[in-house]
Amino acid sequence: MTSPPSHAARLVALRESLPGLGVDGVLIPRSDEFLGEYVPPSAERLAWLTGFTGSAGMAIVLADRAAVFTDGRYTTQVAVETDPALWQRRHLVEQPPQDWLAEHAAGLRIGYDPLLHPQSFVDRMAGSGAVLVPLAGNPVDAIWHDRPAPPLAAAIPQPPGFAGLAAADKRAAAAAALQQAGEDAAVLADAHSVAWLLNLRGGDLAHTPLALGSALLHADGAVDLFMEPAKLGPDTRAHLGNAVALHPPAELPRVLARMGGKRVRVDPDLTPVAYAATLAEAGAEVTRGEDPVRLPRARKNSTEQQGARNAHARDALAMARFLAWFTAEAPRGGLTEVSAAQRLLAFRAALPLFRAESFPAISGAGENGAVIHYRATEASDRRIAADECFLIDSGGQFSDGTTDVTRTLWTGPGVPPAELMDRYTRVLRGHIALSTLRFPQGAAGPHLDAVARRPLWDAGLDYDHGTGHGVGSFLSVHEGPVAFSRAAKLVPLQAGMILSNEPGFYRPGHYGIRIENLLLVREAPSLPGQAKPFLEFETLTLAPYDRRLIDQAQLSAAEQSWIDAYHARVLAEVSPGLDQPTADWLAAACAPL
Repeated sequence: MTSPPSHAARLVALRESLPGLGVDGVLIPRSDEFLGEYVPPSAERLAWLTGFTGSAGMAIVLADRAAVFTDGRYTTQVAVETDPALWQRRHLVEQPPQDWLAEHAAGLRIGYDPLLHPQSFVDRMAGSGAVLVPLAGNPVDAIWHDRPAPPLAAAIPQPPGFAGLAAADKRAAAAAALQQAGEDAAVLADAHSVAWLLNLRGGDLAHTPLALGSALLHADGAVDLFMEPAKLGPDTRAHLGNAVALHPPAELPRVLARMGGKRVRVDPDLTPVAYAATLAEAGAEVTRGEDPVRLPRARKNSTEQQGARNAHARDALAMARFLAWFTAEAPRGGLTEVSAAQRLLAFRAALPLFRAESFPAISGAGENGAVIHYRATEASDRRIAADECFLIDSGGQFSDGTTDVTRTLWTGPGVPPAELMDRYTRVLRGHIALSTLRFPQGAAGPHLDAVARRPLWDAGLDYDHGTGHGVGSFLSVHEGPVAFSRAAKLVPLQAGMILSNEPGFYRPGHYGIRIENLLLVREAPSLPGQAKPFLEFETLTLAPYDRRLIDQAQLSAAEQSWIDAYHARVLAEVSPGLDQPTADWLAAACAPL
């Protein structure tokens, strides 16, 4: 068997293909035709070409230079995984691709795969001075000779006891929104929307329970579903019913071409630009608007909310067992990042309704904790030493909900350094500030992001990622459209939404700190004289903080009271499900400060 070509050889092969494509360069995003954050191995084109394996990024290749772009979560990772002799490294937000094109490719013809880019991205690139050229095929696929086959895992129904609403009711509500807007149909390119709308789940991705497919939703509630027929067994076809017409994915352009004379909604952020082009060529009126399923999906119904509580209650048992085990074992120095993550996975896998991790655990000791999305591998696996900082960010996919929790731990047995305790306590205080916030209806995630940063800002410190992301219901651990982030859109938070609360601090080469709980948005009780409705958060995650890292002198009385009350709740709700030694450990970990 011959060895695969090096990344340098792959880059050479791509450059050699440019003249035949009639372009001077190409854009290579990390996406597939569903434009999701997570992609199957068959769509890992960016990783195959560059070596960068993170979940957000893109590359631009010209004949004489190339650049790879990532956000702040991956600044350290991209430096490790890519060759500086081949790739310039750029910050996706601070040094955006359009600026790089303006500097290096003004007037040049730059090719792109119109199935892998939304209209909003193409619009941003238009001001670069480069001439963007849609390609008939993907240039990486043409040279990736051992590319894996696309996944064909079975699509299975999500039972009403977990979904809360029948698919027919969801279709009717989404169709009513189209009717109100005077639209005949909407393209649903986001596989998450298709999964939620039709109460389908699957196994096409390792950590997100999707059956990859797209759909055309009509204003009468009927749906054209584009999914490989091999995924759909008799039970699933019966579940979908007669109002859902099944088509192979290759049929999508033909069905869109039948929409001439119709008004069809296309989400410019979530839909490949190729679909809007096909509709326009067919004579359809393309209207730009948000995916009509996205917001209803983010507003969890009462069944989904209770499912999230139930999933977190079970997940808390795994976390308590892991934390007790880690506290005893870490000072001995025999653990590694991989072995710790495997032990936590084993605790989760023993829980009822567990289906998979919601993402590969971020298990980082010492300096590796400062790599925001670090992933321990056999090659990088580091021993966890005594008296250092360890960060573990993990989650589970359960049939009734999705979890995501981060705890930063001191391995002991010694006393943590004063600087580490100061930084940890500032992160914790920001975490508490967001957890306890009351805010008026209409406030959006970007409005609240600064609340969690204030204690760090007071010391001239910050972190280069959003404070929190939306979370799905047995779907993606990262769900739009809401987020606690300065870069997020101004989408008002609404009751039923679930978001993470995860401020952090990272000292490269030394340690990383992040503390994360999931929060459920709910209506806040009215106060005397209240002028408008307010919202607040219910904390879903139940896991103690590491009291050894808390600088109590920095806490206000209210902050200390909140920690004590939270720990009392953790003990009361989690302890009954534990064996006695673990319950004893939890009692000590949750004792009042």
